Amino acid sequence: MLIDASSAGARRPDAPPIAWISEFLGVQTNNVAEYTGVLRALDMAIELGAGSVDLLLDSKLIVEQVNGRWKVKDSKMIPLHADVKARLARFGRWTATHVPRAQNKQADALCNEAIDRAQAGGPRLVSKRP
Repeated sequence: MLIDASSAGARRPDAPPIAWISEFLGVQTNNVAEYTGVLRALDMAIELGAGSVDLLLDSKLIVEQVNGRWKVKDSKMIPLHADVKARLARFGRWTATHVPRAQNKQADALCNEAIDRAQAGGPRLVSKRP
């Protein structure tokens, strides 16, 4: 989910997104799903021409790994972490901050929507772009 940081109330948990993606990934670990979500968001930010990004993530593990404070030990996450870092290098400025899950309800709702949609036979991926 992408929110224009220059808009009023951009840091509110209910700030309206300018773009979002909801994708069913099948059976994955939570950490693989989190990294994949970050990659999709970064790809969308690049596509939309963003010069900087502020990642607000409810996964402390991902935040600490992306910021370089914790090592990436899981072999499934090593290439995902490398892909995230490569994409972040394309921005003039970036941050990754941990937020409580209660402040990330819109992103959580997109995840649940993807699962429900796929189980009902709908498309695995749905997105909105400006």
